[in-house]
Order: sequence, then C-alpha cells, then structure tokens
Amino acid sequence: MDSSLPLASHKPRSLAQGVVNYVAELIRDSRIAPGEKVPSEAEIIRALGVSRSVVREAMSHMQAAGMVETRQGKGTFVLDRTPHTMGLALKHNMSKEDVLSLLELRIMLETEAAGLAATRRSDAQLQRIRACLDTFLAHCDKPGNTAADDTQLHLAIAQATNNPYLLDVLTHIHKEQLPLARQASAHIPRDAPEVYIARVRQEHEDIVGTIARQDPESARAAMRTHLSNSRERLRRAHELHEAGRR
Repeated sequence: MDSSLPLASHKPRSLAQGVVNYVAELIRDSRIAPGEKVPSEAEIIRALGVSRSVVREAMSHMQAAGMVETRQGKGTFVLDRTPHTMGLALKHNMSKEDVLSLLELRIMLETEAAGLAATRRSDAQLQRIRACLDTFLAHCDKPGNTAADDTQLHLAIAQATNNPYLLDVLTHIHKEQLPLARQASAHIPRDAPEVYIARVRQEHEDIVGTIARQDPESARAAMRTHLSNSRERLRRAHELHEAGRR
C-alpha cells in the first residue's frame, strides 16, 4: 500500500460515505490491492479530518458490503471484489445477441447513473465531465477511433454518482466488456462517419448539459436516448449485413 495517501478533494454529503468513497477510490486506483491492509484509523482521520467514530461506521458499512474484512489483532484488509464475483464474467467470443444484451444492460445502469450524477455531482466532477466532453468533441473532428474518449466521458459521469459500486460495475463494462463487443462488431458496415459523428456529438452534449443544469429526469432521458439509439443503430447494421450475405 502507498503510504502517501491523498487528501480528500471535496466535502462528502455523508462523512461515513465519504470515507467509503475514499477507500474505494484507493482500491480502484490500485493504491491498495486485494489482500492488503486499508489505511489505519489514524491515517484516515489525518487525511479526511473525520472522527474515529465516523471511520468505524464506514468500516462497518464496507464489511457489510463485502469490501473489507477485519482480522482480530491484525487490521482491516481489502477483499477480492472482482466483477467476476458479481456475475460479469468475460465472454471473449461475443455474438450479436451478446453485444445487444450488453447495450441493454448499459441502458439500465447508465440511465440511472446520469440521473444520480445530475443530482449529486460536485463542481469539480462537473469540470471533469466537461473536460472529457471537450476531448471527445475535439477528436470527433479528426480521423481515428474515439472509443477511449467516449469511455472516459461515460466513466466521469459514473464517478459523479458518488456510488462506488455503480462505478465499479461500469468501469468493468467499459474497460473489459466493451472492447470485446466492439471487436465482435468491427466487421459490420455502419453509417457514414460524418452522419454518425454528428449524431453522437449532439447526444453527448445533451447528456452533459442536463447534468450541468442538475436536471436528473432530463439527464436520464438524454442518456436513455443516446444508448437506445446506439443499440438501434447497431441492430439495424447487423440486420443489413446479414441480409446482404443471403
């Protein structure tokens, strides 16, 4: 574990939840690996400026959630909570049905994530979302793949939910599952690039705009529209490709 722990960047809505988010971020950033000890009470108190009772409440929440376990006389250790344990095992040979099912899952999860982000996002998190959008839009005007920029934008929105479990699942989907889904559909002809880019630019701008306005219902609608459109575009492309092979 890295002993130089970062200070909290902004005041959490709940002190105990702030400690949970803090430890979860250390785990996600690989500052603490499964099997290693979490920071001591004294280290967390020093980093976050909270009381000992708040730290203990947070540790109780994390134990109940299966994030950590306390070993008598030894300390508190990170458990191996990989996405595989949540039923998200990788499928390396994705079918068309797998790819469309993954988009359905994203619609369910990311629609709510957008609504939560609109409600809970901090100013710093909004700045991060906008920076990711700017990078995405800048790369839309250049030849090349915008998948990495799209991933960063969607994960910045997920992070603004301040729900470490939702971020955990969406990080796995975007970084592990989506590359396989894109690979499985890479041979399918799509709309002309300029048509596709114009659509996704507007859809992403709509999502970020609603989060900036802190309008959760419009944020949910914008994200659902974007991902539903993505699913429909992909479904049609597969159907046209299959029809052309007959």
